[in-house]
Amino acid sequence: MRFYYFNFGIPLACAAVVFLMFDMTKIDIAFSNLFFDPLTQTFPLDQVHFFEKLTHKWARIIPNWTAEIALIGAMLSFVWPLINPQKRPGLGRFLERSKAAPVLKFTYDHRRDFLFVVFAFAICTGVIHFLKAHTSVYCPIETTLYGGKIAHMEWYENFQLFREAGEGRCWPGGHASGGFTMLALYFVARRYRWRYSKALMYGSLLLGFVYGTTRVLQGWHYMSHTFWAGIFVWLACLLTALAFYGRARLDVPVDQMTSLSAGRPSSRAGSLPQGNAVQCGSEPARD
Repeated sequence: MRFYYFNFGIPLACAAVVFLMFDMTKIDIAFSNLFFDPLTQTFPLDQVHFFEKLTHKWARIIPNWTAEIALIGAMLSFVWPLINPQKRPGLGRFLERSKAAPVLKFTYDHRRDFLFVVFAFAICTGVIHFLKAHTSVYCPIETTLYGGKIAHMEWYENFQLFREAGEGRCWPGGHASGGFTMLALYFVARRYRWRYSKALMYGSLLLGFVYGTTRVLQGWHYMSHTFWAGIFVWLACLLTALAFYGRARLDVPVDQMTSLSAGRPSSRAGSLPQGNAVQCGSEPARD
C-alpha cells in the first residue's frame, strides 16, 4: 500500500490541488501579469534572444542527448549476441583490444534499462502531445489577455477525448515535460537500489520546473501547465516502469536497502547482500 500511496496517491492529490488552486481561480493570470508589460503589450523576456536560446533551445540538449544515448544503447544491445565471440574468437579478441567489447557487453546486460528509457521518453511525449491536441489551449501570449487574438480558455472547457479539439497546443507544458522525462532515470536507479536515486528524482523534478518556469516568464505558458506536465510525466514513467520491471523491483525503500547492507563487505557503496537485490552493472543474467 505504501508503494501505491506514494507513487499514485501523491500525484493524484497534487492534481486535485492544482485543479482547485489554479484552474478554478485566476492565480495563473495574476502570476503571468507580473511579467507582462502593458505599455508595450509584450513579455519583455520573450524579446531577449539569448534568454530564448539558453532556456529553450540549448536546454533541450539534456533530454535530447539522454534519449539518443538510450536509443543507441538499445540498438547496440543486440550486437553482442550476433557477434558471438565463442564462434568468432578472432573478432572477439579484436573487440577486446579496441575496447569495444566492454561497451557491447554493458549494453547487452542492460538492454531492458535502455529500452525502458526509450519507451518511457516516447510514451511521455505521446501523452503530452495527445493532451495538447485534445484540449486545444492557446498560450497566454496568443490570447486577448496579452495582446493576442484568441480568447482565454481552460483545458477542461474544450476537452475532447476522441478527436482533436482545435489548433491550440499549450496545455500541458511541452518544454517542462522534456525536463520531467528525466524521471525515467530515477526508476532505473530505483531498480538497482542506488542510494542517490532520490537525488536523481529531485534533480529531474527541478529541471522540469526550471524548464517550465522560463516559458512562463516569456508568456508561452501558465504556471499550472508546468505542474500538469510533471504529474502526467510521472504517471507515464511510473506505469512504463511497472510494465518493464514489476512492482517488486521498485518497491523496496532505498534507505532500508542501504541499512541492510551496512556492516557487510561490499565492493559497491550502498549495494545489497547477494540475493536481496540486483547490483548495478553486475546482473546475474540479462533481462
